[in-house]
Amino acid sequence: MSIQKIRAIQYGCGKMSVYTMRFMLEKGIDIVGAFDVDPRIVGKDISVVIGGPEIGVIIQPPADVEDFLTEHKPDVCVVTTMSTLADIEEIFTICARTGVNAISTAEEAIYPWNSSPHITEKLDALAKENNCTLAGSGYPDMYWGVLVSTLAGSMHNITKIKGTSSYNVEDYGIALAKGHGAGLTIEEFNNEVGVFNDLNSDEIAAKIIGGDIDPSYMWNQNGWLCSHLGLTPISQVQKCIPMTYETDLESSTLDMTIKAGDATGMSAVVITETAEGVTLETQCIGKVYAPDEYDRNEWTFEGEPNVTIKVDQPDTVRLTCSTLVNRIPALISAQAGYVSTDKLPNSRYLATSIENYVN
Repeated sequence: MSIQKIRAIQYGCGKMSVYTMRFMLEKGIDIVGAFDVDPRIVGKDISVVIGGPEIGVIIQPPADVEDFLTEHKPDVCVVTTMSTLADIEEIFTICARTGVNAISTAEEAIYPWNSSPHITEKLDALAKENNCTLAGSGYPDMYWGVLVSTLAGSMHNITKIKGTSSYNVEDYGIALAKGHGAGLTIEEFNNEVGVFNDLNSDEIAAKIIGGDIDPSYMWNQNGWLCSHLGLTPISQVQKCIPMTYETDLESSTLDMTIKAGDATGMSAVVITETAEGVTLETQCIGKVYAPDEYDRNEWTFEGEPNVTIKVDQPDTVRLTCSTLVNRIPALISAQAGYVSTDKLPNSRYLATSIENYVN
């Protein structure tokens, strides 16, 4: 008995799609459609993005996506555009309305229940109504989530989990770089990005849910970790701290020179206290890198025994894309609704064609 191949569309044909599309093709997925706003690539074959010979899939404008989904009913829509749930709400709504599973690299999408509950609940209801599943995945899913929860399973007792992860905003596009305050003076950063640093837990949660502040990536990740580890958050705060460098740095993404002492990006620190006595203290550092800087990921567990794990120089972009693609079988097999990946089985390596892993 043959197993039907998975059919996918790519929504957003920028930097991340270079790998999501190639990885999907190499894992046996048929890409049947692609969509992007960039007029320079609309009307061209997706090979202009991923390289190599023509695939036979033409990039179309986003205005055509709902009709395409209604007509072709692919198994999954892979969304690699921007970072917040509000950014991807429209395409997730279209997917849910047409009954098409969707998964996104948007960082907030990993666990939007603690930052955009109203949008999430609306998407959840619509996806359930039309029997499809929505989720977010990527580098945080594995390296800030599954890896951490797996190591926690080796501990006798935990009092604190401390995590630090850094990434180069040059790799992710202008929207993310600007969202991290890169290129601002320190005064501008404090007035625009760090203005809410002194709010208490209830105040900052209200601002985030109200849309006045974007959640840092660790805001959602701490929610994911608490859910996966069975912890009950009782307070959570975040602070955004500017990062600087001693000499000028060139940013190709921002198309500017960041002057010495100005913000190259930020460190977003999130502290979560739980009813079970475990504190989560996590930070993500996103900035324009100096020549000697590189991605890193470090987690320390305080308790019995103490444990530290370091991952130096992870290929964060490709790991984001491969983690998401590896999640597709679980997404297709999951119950309907908005199902954050803390509720899915741990991701696994796909040794054969991807359709073999769909239940």
